[in-house]
Amino acid sequence: MRRRGVTVLLGALLTALLSIGVLGAPIPYVVLGPGPTVNTLGTENGKEVIQISGRATSTSAGQLRLTTVGVQPTVRLRSALAGWFSADEAVVPRELVYPPGETQQEVEKRNAEDFQASQTSAETAALRKLGYPVQVAVKSVVPGGPAAGVLKVGDVVTAVDGAPVTSAAKLTELIRAKPAGTVLKIGYSRGGAAASADLTSREQDGRPRIGIEIDQRQPHPFTLSIDLGDIGGPSAGLMFALGIIDKLEPADLTGGKIIAGTGTIDDEGQVGPIGGIAQKLVGAKEAGAKVFLVPADNCAEAVRNPQPDLPLLRVGSLDEALKALDTLRAGGQPTRC
Repeated sequence: MRRRGVTVLLGALLTALLSIGVLGAPIPYVVLGPGPTVNTLGTENGKEVIQISGRATSTSAGQLRLTTVGVQPTVRLRSALAGWFSADEAVVPRELVYPPGETQQEVEKRNAEDFQASQTSAETAALRKLGYPVQVAVKSVVPGGPAAGVLKVGDVVTAVDGAPVTSAAKLTELIRAKPAGTVLKIGYSRGGAAASADLTSREQDGRPRIGIEIDQRQPHPFTLSIDLGDIGGPSAGLMFALGIIDKLEPADLTGGKIIAGTGTIDDEGQVGPIGGIAQKLVGAKEAGAKVFLVPADNCAEAVRNPQPDLPLLRVGSLDEALKALDTLRAGGQPTRC
């Protein structure tokens, strides 16, 4: 009887040790959870997030908080099990975050580059809204190309077949919208004087071109920069754009409330979808947000992962986001998801 008891005890101990080993073994998954939120109108690490000099800025009674997703890159079964049973976390295959063939460092580097690009696009979209248009200037003219002898360095391209050129990407889109060999009426200004010329596009590298290199610029009489580290990805674009407008305009966009949100933004002010909306909603709620700005394409997922007393406002562009905040300040009901 004693021998049997010892055997059972040793078996239980061996099972426990084996379980501990298994539970502590790394698995090919990552855990996504709520990441930090940052008030784009405030300071981080003792520095203003949005820095403006050469022009007076306004202060806000509320906050415009960008939201992030925290990633646990090395996951053991124990953590995965906890994540699976957590309402605030998600356990996903590692390859969805760190694609095969890319190191964690390479992914983080790309995320940092995307974050920097999101800041640039946020500045462009916000300044455009504030009345500082983008200028697409001729940087160089290809010898013997369609524009040779017609356009000059410094010319600002304003239209293609009557369609306004609002960004460098827009000019490329308009030229590529028609096949090579098409006669395009190019509107431009030189020294402030408007002019136009007919140019026949030519195929180069499989795409129609007019033989110029371009440079995008957006003159404004003050300096603007964003200083925020340790965050990656492009999803803060919308909240940066709103923060810039809030600081440069007298009106308080927040109405004294904590407004959270997410979404990519392009130079034209279009808001795009992001990942991790469920975890961002949790982070926003924990930060005291009263509403959440949701990219239109993320609405369905957001509705499936609601947080109590956190209304979800649907936005597809910077204009829609500004309209939603205006309506909210006036006591109305903005469009919801």
